[in-house]
Amino acid sequence: MATNSILWFRKGLRIHDNPALEYARRDSNHLFPVFILDPHYLEPDHSAFSPGSTRSGLNRIQFMLECLVDLDSSLRKLGSRLLVLKGEPFEVLVRLVKEWEVKKLCFEYGTEPYYQSLDKQVKDYACSVGVDVYTPVSHTLFNPADIIEKNGGTPPMSYQSFIKLAGKPSSPRATTISSLPPIGSICDGEMLKVPTIKELGYGEITEEIFSPFKGGESEALKRLRESLDDKQWVANFEKPKGDPSAFLKPATTVLSPYLKFGCLSSRYFYQCIQDVYKNVKKHTSPPVSLVGQLLWREFFYCAAYGVPNFDQMKGNRICKQIPWNDNDELLAAWRDGRTGYPWIDAIMVQLQKWGWMHHLARHCVACFLTRGDLFIHWERGRDVFERLLIDSDWAINNGNWQWLSCSSFFYQYNRVYSPTSFGKKYDPNGRYIRHFLPVLRDMPKEYIYEPWTAPLSVQKKANCIIGKDYPKPVVDHVLASQECKNKMAEAYALNRENNGIVSEDDLKSLRKKLESSNSRGQKRKTTS
Repeated sequence: MATNSILWFRKGLRIHDNPALEYARRDSNHLFPVFILDPHYLEPDHSAFSPGSTRSGLNRIQFMLECLVDLDSSLRKLGSRLLVLKGEPFEVLVRLVKEWEVKKLCFEYGTEPYYQSLDKQVKDYACSVGVDVYTPVSHTLFNPADIIEKNGGTPPMSYQSFIKLAGKPSSPRATTISSLPPIGSICDGEMLKVPTIKELGYGEITEEIFSPFKGGESEALKRLRESLDDKQWVANFEKPKGDPSAFLKPATTVLSPYLKFGCLSSRYFYQCIQDVYKNVKKHTSPPVSLVGQLLWREFFYCAAYGVPNFDQMKGNRICKQIPWNDNDELLAAWRDGRTGYPWIDAIMVQLQKWGWMHHLARHCVACFLTRGDLFIHWERGRDVFERLLIDSDWAINNGNWQWLSCSSFFYQYNRVYSPTSFGKKYDPNGRYIRHFLPVLRDMPKEYIYEPWTAPLSVQKKANCIIGKDYPKPVVDHVLASQECKNKMAEAYALNRENNGIVSEDDLKSLRKKLESSNSRGQKRKTTS
């Protein structure tokens, strides 16, 4: 029986391989493609450390708006258009279901806690008024709930065990959509066009501020084609060997923001890589291959879906309880690119400006903030990444920060990224640093990674006096790194002794012990 349908876009901002779209258009007289500007994500926050909303900086918001403009353009080619509304999603949907006499509501399944709660509310209402609800799993290759069920009710905690359970993903939908049912009668006055940054209330922003990576399905498919054209690069891709200092032409696909917003189907991406593999003599394998990177994404989605309190240390059963420092001054220096370590600072400036940096660059700055040098809580760094990254993804961001802080998944805390020598391996001349930290543009290459070691005459010639034009290091890496290792050893011992059940009092006691030990060490250095 023909009916009126709503297709509610959240992620999944694409036409290709979109099962919710296919179901929504089937046997529908009218199809209403809807996107709701949710204040939960978009409410302006003028008190945040960077312009944007309470949860996101401007780069990601702008990227999302570009995705919506592109989606609207694609829908118009199919005889439809994107209907943009503003408000609390549940309230908006209840009103639209009544006004448009909707009998079918379709949207992509969401695994994040926010969507789990919201979607239950929406489904309960829809069922109570006789509306058919269809919520396919299409943001990931696999349904995390299926993997968890196969594993006896808990998510697999190692990549290899996840791979064994997952098997092969289903193929993407092959349907080519040539037209969509028309939109029914609506009140045009309440419909918005895709707004601009200014119209959302973020103020006057110049174009130069935004990331060089543009959003949208069209851009995603173009970038995918360009990446896959180099078949040998795809075949030989090996994650640890990428160059984190490459910025004019990044040493990776930069498809993560398109996967985050669902402009690119992960199933379609997976299939395209497999097609390349069939036409080459040999290729790398997971976990380091390109397919392996997609499977890492799935691994973290599964863990995040199945572990309560995955986004915090407290109450998170897989997370080591560690008495991290709480130092707002050091956090701000790290966040704003003022640590005095050019490699670290250049990466953080790239994050601020572009909303993206290479995964190895992310590893370096995350290690530096947490177990490597500053011993600051991974949740604080997570919050900065969550705000500034255009590809910020709840499951992956939280999973990676736990990994890189040696709080979960990875426990070799003695292996630390050097803030001076690691970048030098890839970029001995400091081209990356000179680009993102122009104050160091004229510093000779032998001092570019450690400018505080340059003689004053060299600093003057380079027009960069350390401590005046560019900061001195906030810590001595050699000393700070050793202190962090000692603290991690003590924290690990505490977790072992208590079988992972560490109370707030236990952490306070250990923190006092570590502070006392550190104070005695400082006195010895002063008197020696």
